[in-house]
Amino acid sequence: MTGTERGKRATEAFFGRRKGKPLREAQLGAMAEDLPRLKLDLSERPPETLTALFPVPVNHIRLEIGFGGGEHLAHRAAEQPQTGFIGVEPFVNSMAKMLAKIEAGGLGNIRLYDDDATQLLDWLPDGVIDQIDLLYPDPWPKKKHWKRRFVSQVNLARFHRVLKPGGLFCFASDIDTYVNWTLIHCRDFRATDGGGFDWTAENASDWLTPFANWPGTRYEAKARREGRSSAYLTFRRT
Repeated sequence: MTGTERGKRATEAFFGRRKGKPLREAQLGAMAEDLPRLKLDLSERPPETLTALFPVPVNHIRLEIGFGGGEHLAHRAAEQPQTGFIGVEPFVNSMAKMLAKIEAGGLGNIRLYDDDATQLLDWLPDGVIDQIDLLYPDPWPKKKHWKRRFVSQVNLARFHRVLKPGGLFCFASDIDTYVNWTLIHCRDFRATDGGGFDWTAENASDWLTPFANWPGTRYEAKARREGRSSAYLTFRRT
């Protein structure tokens, strides 16, 4: 890949390692049998209506980038059976856990992608997503690595293109520098048509209070054990 191509993607290494502990036999079976059935095939053209991606009737589409242990994605899919969820996670062990949750919960309203989220975003048609969730993304805490953070002007342009007018971008993090980074990037972003992202908070409690029916995540629990509070930001696409 050339430097120019990397600049267009702006995410040459937004995620870290791809694999952890060896998978158990059942997990290997799920990765071999279930993932191909649920994984989006980007070599095919997306359907005219994204709801056609799901084997059950859905009327909203929600995208979660980097679902980690899958606690939030599985919770939302069970809570909102009429919403189709697309979950992106390149870490193999996390994907194996998600497949187990889908099987255990009988969740037919989830589709998956196990590689770079920018590839999926570029595959999606314009204005088809109701909500994008980016929850506890890798903060790349060292300043020299900040360019690897997923929130960037390039990726906000991707979000703006695929979100429906009025669609939501929800972000959560326990790292103050990343919260401030996201606020500044969303404040400064302007699409070619003049649109952007409006922060919906009206007072401090709006961004200190978890999202409605929030199930929590293992990353959030770790942050609280280590004495860090979290911020929950909601932006509306204009």
